[in-house]
Amino acid sequence: MPPDYPTKSKADFDGWGTLRRFLPYLWPAGRRDLKARIVGALIMVLAAKAIILAMPLAMKGAIDTMAADGDPLTMVALGFVIAYVGARILSLVFDQVRNIVFERVGQIATQDLAEDVFARLHQLSLRFHLSRRTGEVTKTIERGTKSIDSMLYFILFNIAPTLVELTAVAVIFYALFGWELVVATGVTVVLYIAVTRWITEWRVKLRAEMNDLDGRALSRAVDSLLNFETVKYFGAEKREEDRYASAARAYAEAAIKSENSLGLLNITQALITNGLMALAMGFVVWRWSQGALTVGDLTAVNLYLMQLFRPLDMLGWVYRTIRQGLVDMAEMFRLMDTQVEVIDVPGAPALVADPPTVAFDNVVFGYDPERTILHGLSFEVPAGSRVAIVGPSGAGKSTIGRLLFRFYDPQAGRILIAGQDIAKVQQQSLREAIGIVPQDSVLFNDTLRYNIAYGREGASEGEILRAADDAAILPFIEKLPDGLETEVGERGLKLSGGEKQRVAIARTLLKGPPILLFDEATSALDSGTEQDILGTLQRVSRNHTTLAIAHRLSTISDADTILVLDDGHLEEQGRHADLLRRGGLYAEMWARQQAESEPTAEAAE
Repeated sequence: MPPDYPTKSKADFDGWGTLRRFLPYLWPAGRRDLKARIVGALIMVLAAKAIILAMPLAMKGAIDTMAADGDPLTMVALGFVIAYVGARILSLVFDQVRNIVFERVGQIATQDLAEDVFARLHQLSLRFHLSRRTGEVTKTIERGTKSIDSMLYFILFNIAPTLVELTAVAVIFYALFGWELVVATGVTVVLYIAVTRWITEWRVKLRAEMNDLDGRALSRAVDSLLNFETVKYFGAEKREEDRYASAARAYAEAAIKSENSLGLLNITQALITNGLMALAMGFVVWRWSQGALTVGDLTAVNLYLMQLFRPLDMLGWVYRTIRQGLVDMAEMFRLMDTQVEVIDVPGAPALVADPPTVAFDNVVFGYDPERTILHGLSFEVPAGSRVAIVGPSGAGKSTIGRLLFRFYDPQAGRILIAGQDIAKVQQQSLREAIGIVPQDSVLFNDTLRYNIAYGREGASEGEILRAADDAAILPFIEKLPDGLETEVGERGLKLSGGEKQRVAIARTLLKGPPILLFDEATSALDSGTEQDILGTLQRVSRNHTTLAIAHRLSTISDADTILVLDDGHLEEQGRHADLLRRGGLYAEMWARQQAESEPTAEAAE
């Protein structure tokens, strides 16, 4: 199976491009209520910053009043203290109101993006899903969606307010203390941001390595647990443990490097910010000694710098979070950007399967351009007929089913239903017209009711029971304590192979499409149940156009037409008796299977 279309590599990461891609989710068209919430939250931010910027001035006023010569103005000083405390309370209130107002915006943006990614994954081709590991895909989506809320919070309520605060502090410092503190603060902030960015970029590479190793460990764990029975069959528990442990150890080493680099970043940031604090306070003390500044000015400078350092201290963490969030979101957007291999043509009409005929017209197809599976295959299935497709392994039998459902498009030729080229009709209508019972029936980890009713949304209780009865699984269901509410487990592993296949048959019978495809539909059934199911399939097939892909020739010997494939070519076609008289590939396969079944019958006797 060839790999899916390539996506952008990690080296192609564009943070601004990713951010622009996300903005429509943050500012959704037609949602005035959400836009009003964003504006309201920003107003709360500005109000909180204004109050915070006034707090050091209130404390300066209180201290200068208390330190003044003569009788202290107690009530004035007390008023400044009350104003300071009130400002602290108000800033907290504004912050919490901001969070309350904005929370719905963040959650809806996350929800909308997650839904779009989920929908996109279902649009991608079968080739994509066969070439990707489920654990890695789910981890990419999980990291991408989880990063949204924190990114929104930090961009809107940390970075933007910090820029406002920096500007305001520069103006206040210039007005109260002169240009020297403004320059010192500006140089320190620039140095702080530059060092933080440089170290963080290094840490992002370490984080990207951690993500890769984390995804690898998770995919190995998921793969091993999904194949639990196979692991047990081969006694490979220790082998799986070692395989997972090697990935987990590699992740642990990468995590250690990442955490150590965080310590280096914190130390560097502390040296820069505390260096500014020492310089600024020393400058104020020197100017106080000259009589130019007051004791309250020292307190004001201290408070302003502490308030400025708080978001600056967070700036490193915020930058890392946003940068990593953009990386995680970019990975998720790469999934969304994966090319859809099979698409509807513009203005494609819905398929009208009346009469439900099927035809392959000189179809050429290969999963890999260098290895062709079907070589100009042509055949017709009249409406209401039952046609069987047989042949050796690798002849292309199951490929016909995948092409009929349009999981892939042929490289040449056409596939027609009711005379309509399926490449030119809506895929949804095409798949509504075809029902399938696959060889490997995979069920949802839900109840029997849910799995059978999956065939048709809104099916009634009676219809579900009738489909179960037709599929010969109703007696089994009636013996269960929970009946239809019985949980089938992951991929239906709580059921036997035959039980799973009968549920799949019931699901398809409930769907009731005009065209039926049975891909080894009785391969997992015992002889007695197989005969019951074959009787049901024959009865149902009378009113449907049916294609039956089979390995055991005895199950399709009564078909109206049997197509014999070999290496992607149609070798023979005809009824069972005619093909036997012809003495070709079909007769050879029949003789071989009869010879294999005789020892089994003798052993049973």
